[in-house]
Amino acid sequence: MNILSLFDGMSCGRIALDRAGFNIGKYYASELDKYAITVTQANWPETVQLGDVTKWREWCIDWSSIDLLIGGSPCQGFSFAGKQLAFDDPRSKLFFVYVDILNHIKAKNPKVKFLLENVKMKKEYMDVITRVLGVEPIFINSSLVSAQNRQRFYWANWNIEQPKDKCLDLSCVIQEGVVDRDKSFCIDANYFKGGNLKSYFEKHRRQLVFNLKRINPRVVDVSINNDGVRPHRGDKRKSGISEVGRLLFMDASKTYTITAAHAPKVIDDLGYRKLTPVECERLQTVPDNYTNHVSNSQRYKMLGNGWTVDVIVHIFRGMNENN
Repeated sequence: MNILSLFDGMSCGRIALDRAGFNIGKYYASELDKYAITVTQANWPETVQLGDVTKWREWCIDWSSIDLLIGGSPCQGFSFAGKQLAFDDPRSKLFFVYVDILNHIKAKNPKVKFLLENVKMKKEYMDVITRVLGVEPIFINSSLVSAQNRQRFYWANWNIEQPKDKCLDLSCVIQEGVVDRDKSFCIDANYFKGGNLKSYFEKHRRQLVFNLKRINPRVVDVSINNDGVRPHRGDKRKSGISEVGRLLFMDASKTYTITAAHAPKVIDDLGYRKLTPVECERLQTVPDNYTNHVSNSQRYKMLGNGWTVDVIVHIFRGMNENN
């Protein structure tokens, strides 16, 4: 197969194709970020870098040879986390560049397959994408194949089924420490800035890992009612912390219940950190140290912008079955 990958990033699509068992002829990549390109070329040196997607008419490639077009056009204009400028955002307008390229390939090769990924967005924006591409999207949460909650939509011109749940647990991904949930919050491109207690407990973002060694507490399960957090008897989770709501720590003399009033003090005593780059690679089902050719800040950025590889593996295997 010959592949054209737009907005290629660090070539998650290339990892997925290899993992799904496809034989690749040419893999053309359009990407501007020099750090992502560095990672791609370190792992896949045969990749043909094409540069700016808006200059696609200048690319010297055999368009009729392209078997598969893939890409996740920039999502900032669509995301609920942003200003939702949609197609008024210059970055989100790049969706139409994807469409122009797809139509150009179709004129040369009507059998070309295509895959587009994007974030959860307002229905009116989704309807535009669906109408223009002529296929219905499928919603997949990466939590089915990874230890991360990452909700995305995928448009493809072959049938896509929901992947089976692999039941992967966040506690099995982290290198050191403990976590208070089974699945990580979604890793975004700004994760390199780190998290804090307010964003973690109130906004449910920027996954944290806790360090129990500093005060050596005993951890018990907790449940939540309208008055806050209350302990209860029950089986302890294998991670050492209940996935049910907040945390409760006990030592020989004190019981700490983490509530909005004094959570910062208790957890500051406890200690916390952000995920390591390797842990983020595992959440995205990328091979360990795949991105270690650049600084940690750049690793976090490209991982936050990337695909959950095993979701794409599942989608590509469906394409193979349909053929």
